[in-house]
Amino acid sequence: MEGFDDPGIFFSDNFSTTDDQPYQQVNLRVVKKKFKEFLRQFHEENFNYKYRDTLKKQYNLGLYNLTVNIEDLSSFDEDLADSLYKQPTEYLPVFEEAAKEVADDLTHPRPEGEEQVEDIQILLTSNSVPTSVRHLKSEMISRLVRVSGIIVAASGIRAKSTKIAIQCRTCRNVIPNLPVKPGLDGYVLPRKCNTEQAGRPKCPLDPYFIIPDKCACVDYQILKLQELTDSIPQGEMPRHLQLYCDRYLCDKVVPGNRVDILGIFSIRKVSKSKGRESSKSVIGVRAPYLRVVGIEIDDKGCGFSSSLPITTEDEEMFRRLASSPNVYERIARSIVPSIFGFEDIKKAVACLLFGGSRKRLPDGLTRRGDINILLLGDPGTAKSQLLKFVQRVSPIGIYTSGKGSSAAGLTASVLRDPATRNFVMEGGAMVLADGGVVCIDEFDKMREDDRVAIHEAMEQQTISIAKAGITTTLNSRCSVLAAANSVFGRWDEMKGDENIDFMPTILSRFDMIFIVKDEHDEKRDITLAKHIMNVHMTAGEEVDESKDGEMSLLMIKKFIHFCRTTCGPRLSEAAGEKLKNRYIAMRGSSAEKEEKHKASIPITVRQLEAVIRISESLAKMQLLPFATETHVDEALRLFQVSTLEAASCKSLEGAEGFTTDEHRELLLRIEKQLKRRFPIGAQISESTIVQDFIKQKYPDRAIYTVIHTMIRRGELQHRNQRKVLYRLN
Repeated sequence: MEGFDDPGIFFSDNFSTTDDQPYQQVNLRVVKKKFKEFLRQFHEENFNYKYRDTLKKQYNLGLYNLTVNIEDLSSFDEDLADSLYKQPTEYLPVFEEAAKEVADDLTHPRPEGEEQVEDIQILLTSNSVPTSVRHLKSEMISRLVRVSGIIVAASGIRAKSTKIAIQCRTCRNVIPNLPVKPGLDGYVLPRKCNTEQAGRPKCPLDPYFIIPDKCACVDYQILKLQELTDSIPQGEMPRHLQLYCDRYLCDKVVPGNRVDILGIFSIRKVSKSKGRESSKSVIGVRAPYLRVVGIEIDDKGCGFSSSLPITTEDEEMFRRLASSPNVYERIARSIVPSIFGFEDIKKAVACLLFGGSRKRLPDGLTRRGDINILLLGDPGTAKSQLLKFVQRVSPIGIYTSGKGSSAAGLTASVLRDPATRNFVMEGGAMVLADGGVVCIDEFDKMREDDRVAIHEAMEQQTISIAKAGITTTLNSRCSVLAAANSVFGRWDEMKGDENIDFMPTILSRFDMIFIVKDEHDEKRDITLAKHIMNVHMTAGEEVDESKDGEMSLLMIKKFIHFCRTTCGPRLSEAAGEKLKNRYIAMRGSSAEKEEKHKASIPITVRQLEAVIRISESLAKMQLLPFATETHVDEALRLFQVSTLEAASCKSLEGAEGFTTDEHRELLLRIEKQLKRRFPIGAQISESTIVQDFIKQKYPDRAIYTVIHTMIRRGELQHRNQRKVLYRLN
């Protein structure tokens, strides 16, 4: 009827056996008594009866669940905890029955109309080291395991029967309260009716059907867990594991959450293929899944401490490091030490890794604390190497290339589940990097529609989905580090703003924009060549970490994780006043420039917030509660050498030397003649235009300036390597 009678599911209570003895039947009465003693008698310091009081409080609030730490159970009865680990399918139902009886005693007498005691769900937690998805083997089946990963998809809430009633179609005999085992397990209906009535013929085969009205059901949800990027070997595809959650575990996580899952490693029968292959080929083959009994969510968005264990000695060392006066320069030197120069870019990347402070306003809105950086310039300037390093050193880092990334791959996609034919949602790179950094290489090679899709993710740090009847919002609290080349491949000083082929809407979302140029300087080239030779000659050798105060990769990663989880600085009053005055001055100078020519990167409130975030990240490196005027000065300097210098790139007219009124009039005359010669939809060769105007004694630089300006404004469109021009409007 409702899928409860599907016989295509296989389930085993327990496959585990002891090494020396065969499996013996569990003495349920003794085990239940031990569990009841644990719930009643376990206490912490000052005789705080942890589980007894929590169970009574939860039951009175209408929350019929209890979270139990297995380490507490182990300290009370080690054998009982070990048995729960090895035989959870037998011991967990007994534990829930014991909790139900204890709740009955604690809440008695109850109000009238509440005579029946509600079932209690036991949720387990553990402090053990989590296992990777790819390390789950067949010997762990039917045991309690703890795995870490990231949720990439979640189904809707469905109904799962716990007890069913069946009825014979012929004799109308009803068999009530048939238990259905938990997990992805069905109930195989009897083939024959066992009712014997004199004078009536036997019932035919397969006579039973399920009575839905007499079934007891619970909610359940199917999740898809993907292993963390840190545990994926190079060149391997990430592995996935199906999770089964029921009752109070439903709707607890969303795609993008990093979780630690405690569950029973179970198996189910592989569904038959639709082809002509014989079903005998899959007999004995079982697919694994995890029946969840506990979920721990990483709410801070900074990765689990279990993946980056920080000892007391590490904490003391980090506090001494943060109090040293040169911690900022030391961290900057430790970022990609094999790359020569780029001091300001390395300092900016250090600010990106530490990040500012995320703020939740009284009206419910949030202001992001993550810093976004764009590296724009010549090829061969180690931009991609910098991105790869940031992906390795960040607690959560994802690297992607712009040409191979789509809007759905970066944000989220809605897919149809082949089994249920329902739509499910899978998070993209920015959802999976929640709390970390997304490194996007070849940012200029992305399609404009795909870049527009990440506008909301970069500023609001959410991704809104409204597709196929699914309307939801996912978190994408991550920094974006993007690298791009200029329009002409290399940065052309004579082209000015034409080097930047990005809309102001995307540029304003970057806190710092660096123009990376491959400048020709003999002294710098000699030093750079020596550095590259040294890197290649000493490759693979042990490097002295104390050289120039550089920190190891693991130490930087731990220090970033420690600072992001323990410190959230704010702007001090004096620093805020200084920043306000500087912002007003920047707006004034920006307005003067806009009168002369249109700036690519306007100075707005977003740039003011960018300086605040940079100041907070500098204070976070020193574990200070407030960002001072010194931090604001350094943040303004970084903003000056990055975004303001990029914004001060002159327009085509200024770069080409056409600054006087006579030159402007010359450009206007050429533009008017071009428009008169271009009827709408006409096409003509660019070389023909240039030669025609040169015969009229016009300078060729002025002609090229007008043509390229009109192309940039969208009035002309080039085809076939700029040889043919089309008039658009």
